[in-house]
Amino acid sequence: MAIPFKLFRAKVSLPFVLLAMVFFAVPAMSQGKGPVVVRPGAPGKPSTVLPADTRPLPPSLSKKDIEFMQGMIHHHAQAVEMVALMEGRTTNKELRLLGARISQSQSDEMNFMKRWLAARGQPAEMQMAGMQMSGMSGHEHHMMSQMLMPGMLTSEQMAALKASSGREFDRLFLTGMIQHHGGALTMVKELFETPGSGQDAELFTFATDVDSGQRAEIRIMQKMLGE
Repeated sequence: MAIPFKLFRAKVSLPFVLLAMVFFAVPAMSQGKGPVVVRPGAPGKPSTVLPADTRPLPPSLSKKDIEFMQGMIHHHAQAVEMVALMEGRTTNKELRLLGARISQSQSDEMNFMKRWLAARGQPAEMQMAGMQMSGMSGHEHHMMSQMLMPGMLTSEQMAALKASSGREFDRLFLTGMIQHHGGALTMVKELFETPGSGQDAELFTFATDVDSGQRAEIRIMQKMLGE
């Protein structure tokens, strides 16, 4: 028994339509002519046969994508610097293990971000009005860091951390790193709230990993601080 057209049309779900589009979009083998790429047309329009060497284009990068990765490299670098200060200043085994974990993971992530930027022809160093941050004075560098990368410790906070030891160092390190991680969460939030940003697959995965990983470490540090 034939199904009335209106009834059949009503039963076609969106997943079915998407599946059909994917099916027709994948390369098909024509007889003796190699792969054929078919792009489905809009409703009521014919499909288009594309050249066999057609490759999908990645989503375009936004200015925010580049700034996020450049800024996060600099942000991570300060966390690694903070962990390096543990040597000779604390004997807290649990804190030292956490520090080693933070230093290793953020160093690996910095290398990933530099490769990601290089593959897209972008410098690892953030530039502002034609100036590289590496060319600024210490005060200018810290001021710019605070403005562009939330959560960064000030020069005064870093000096206090360097001058401390024992339980005071542990307290300053934990409060400082919680502040620092909180800034990274803000950077991820701002990335995804910027229209057209965070669409690159590698960038999206990295940013979501940063968010979940640093939230977990904040909870650990808050517990340590309470103890």
